[in-house]
Amino acid sequence: MSIAQPKLSGRLLLVLVLLAFSVFINYVDRGNLSIAAPMLKDELKLSSTQLGILFSSFFWTYAAFQIVSGWLVDRFEVNWAIAIGFFVWSMATTVTGMVHTFLGLLLARLILGMGESVAYPAYSKILVRDFPQENRGLANSAISAGNACGPALGAFLGGMLMARFGWRSFFVSLGLVSLVWLVPWFRWMPRTQTGVVAETRNGPGFKEILRQRSAWGTCLGLFCLNYLLYFLITWLPFYLVRERGFSLTSMAKIVGAAYLLTAISALCCGWLSDRWIAAGSTATRVRKAFMVAGAGGGGILLGACVVAGPTLAVVLLMMAGVAFGLGTSNLWAITQTLAGPRAVGRWTGVQNVFGSLAGVLAPAITGFVVDRTGEFFWAFAILAGVALVGALSWIFIVGPVEPVGWVPREAPLVAEG
Repeated sequence: MSIAQPKLSGRLLLVLVLLAFSVFINYVDRGNLSIAAPMLKDELKLSSTQLGILFSSFFWTYAAFQIVSGWLVDRFEVNWAIAIGFFVWSMATTVTGMVHTFLGLLLARLILGMGESVAYPAYSKILVRDFPQENRGLANSAISAGNACGPALGAFLGGMLMARFGWRSFFVSLGLVSLVWLVPWFRWMPRTQTGVVAETRNGPGFKEILRQRSAWGTCLGLFCLNYLLYFLITWLPFYLVRERGFSLTSMAKIVGAAYLLTAISALCCGWLSDRWIAAGSTATRVRKAFMVAGAGGGGILLGACVVAGPTLAVVLLMMAGVAFGLGTSNLWAITQTLAGPRAVGRWTGVQNVFGSLAGVLAPAITGFVVDRTGEFFWAFAILAGVALVGALSWIFIVGPVEPVGWVPREAPLVAEG
């Protein structure tokens, strides 16, 4: 039986646009170092291992602060939490363009990770609190599209602008201009629902969340999907320039096109998943199907890139971008449904801790493997294996995509008569 989907109000649409744009800036900021990597390596005389450390260092603090950020957005006003985090990560980007040592770059990346750690717990909190469940596929896909467009525009325009004006000018300008986002956010941010905030303060704790098998499944699934993502964000530009022989300009176009296809795929698949559920299918069947196809398909396609010729490798990379969009469109909708408004901030924080470990490991492992073997073959082989494990986790570990029945932390006393 088909059920009509509720339409989002104009204010909620505006909030969604602002959230999508914030994650767009978020991913430009975290990925732009990889675009500058060939220039950084030569200017500062860095080894591939040092580059890998810089790429992964962001995730040391990003992962460590996820639990704190998840607790903060459940405990306090989420609108202000994301605004403060946005300010911190924008200033860290600005400072990155001003330092001249490996240690200075390392510290700037650590601060960037602290600021950006608040983003996804805040997004999940706002979507669960203010958006109808029937629209969350589309809402999450808009966030995912911003996620993909960040590296796309960062690679395309970043590569062009860095080639012309240098990487330092790009970082300083980007960080300062990004702060303009705070102006419309303070004007149109969603208004707090006091009852919801009070309820989440007494929501389940981290131990209760970790007792859920599905929590472990979503954590493993995100880790594996993020391994793909952060391999692409950190090492793909370097791989295309140094091993495939593309110019900086050609690399920027290829990487930008792949991420753009991810954004388009995410938007289309988010809308399609909502329509499919509204037509009568279960959220379990629909959202898991997209996750399995996205994670498994993306890993296989990327694994094939390394053994294909130059033209076919680019085609496979584009197809992998489309596959990645399938997965990202429904990833957080599953978490938000399972956790519900009482636990979504904490669950997202826990899940992002595990997901962020991929950001620590993927760049560092890749740098180590490339230094030892002199090529990217085994790095891509590891990538494909991790992706397939992720696909299996959505099938066998994550249970039905239904709200968890949380037991109240403080049960009311019942008087005996």
